[in-house]
Amino acid sequence: MSYNPYDDQENLHQEEPVQEQPVEEPRCDDAIHAEENPVKAESTASQPQESSVNPAPVRAKRAAPTYLSRRAAAISIAACMVVSCALGFAGGMLARGGEPVAADAASQGTSLEATQTALEVQNTGDTLTVAEIAAKVGNSVVEITTEQVAYSSWMQEFVATGAGSGVIVTADGYILTNNHVIEDAKTITVTLKDGSSYEAELVGTDPQTDVAVIKIDAMGLTPAALGDSDSLVVGELAVAVGNPLGQLGGTVTDGIISALDRKITIEGETMNLLQTNAAINPGNSGGGLFNGQGELIGIVNAKTSETGVEGLGFAIPINDVKDVMEQLMDQGYVSGRIDPGFTLLDITTQQEAAMYRVERIGVYVYSVDRGSDAANAGFESGDCIMALDGTEVTTEAEVEELLKNYNPGDQIVFSVQRGSTQGTITMTLTEQVPDTTGGFQQN
Repeated sequence: MSYNPYDDQENLHQEEPVQEQPVEEPRCDDAIHAEENPVKAESTASQPQESSVNPAPVRAKRAAPTYLSRRAAAISIAACMVVSCALGFAGGMLARGGEPVAADAASQGTSLEATQTALEVQNTGDTLTVAEIAAKVGNSVVEITTEQVAYSSWMQEFVATGAGSGVIVTADGYILTNNHVIEDAKTITVTLKDGSSYEAELVGTDPQTDVAVIKIDAMGLTPAALGDSDSLVVGELAVAVGNPLGQLGGTVTDGIISALDRKITIEGETMNLLQTNAAINPGNSGGGLFNGQGELIGIVNAKTSETGVEGLGFAIPINDVKDVMEQLMDQGYVSGRIDPGFTLLDITTQQEAAMYRVERIGVYVYSVDRGSDAANAGFESGDCIMALDGTEVTTEAEVEELLKNYNPGDQIVFSVQRGSTQGTITMTLTEQVPDTTGGFQQN
């Protein structure tokens, strides 16, 4: 147990004063052992070696010492420190010819330099408090609600509603969000922090990166400052702002950057994401992840929903979003994107294979879009895709990952099994561009 010797001054006179033996300064591990086993710690500290010729030292009796009060002792120590500093400074002045000089590493050691460096690193960027970040970015994050037509299992049509978040990126109403927040929406409504609501129009969307841009007819908005996600380090502050559960707009949660460059597969798309332990909930999608300077470093798009798992949220790095966002704002789509035009289905068990009446486990074509590259190549529902240009595949994610290596104009040879017959289908890829009705067409 440690204590302050000044707190025990009144007990000093009760014991006979003992002449202290000089010992070396213990190491950190010695200090740890000293608490656990004082005898052992004492033995590990280096002691002065006694001569074999001289007799063992004998404790010398001294007259009873005079003790100072705490105040007097403190004043004496302070006075000694002042005198020592003055003498040291004067000696340095004489040694240097009487001119003051800056201390260098040799004279002061490396501890001061290391401390100054640590302080400079800590103060770089003027990190804000969570409250300051919330105040800075609060007006830049919006609530998004959507309506879309859906069908029940009995094919009855009804209107389904959804909710998410978005981040204002220009003062004249451009808003960044996730593709999955507004996908297939018939109406999109944006609510600002002040409670005002606007009908939004879809500017463009990119399913591959899960990014979309919408726009409202408003001016004088507060856009978020875009940060640099490539400069992030694990452990630095991360603040998420969004609309969890679709009812709690402007909610702020904080945490850290838990990991960088996480490869996560979401609905068949393998994405490179930031990981954070800031609380993420349904409705946060499309909201902002901000750094310690209140800069937008990511667009929240996913969380792990497994039972018993907490603290696993993910966001698209803003550096991966910038070019996509600019192209969507400029032309409504991302150049060079391809879309074969089929929907795939993973069959992973024999039970599923029996249910779908197919022979093998693998990745199957579930449906083919009319007029698409897949339709033009001759794909049919029920085809099992076994390989792309000789590379075997068994899941939708593997197919999607390989397709990222191709560009408009390329040809792909698919190895396919249809029923009991195996063969190949050659597909020529075209660029995906939006049509006049807001959908997409092939060029």
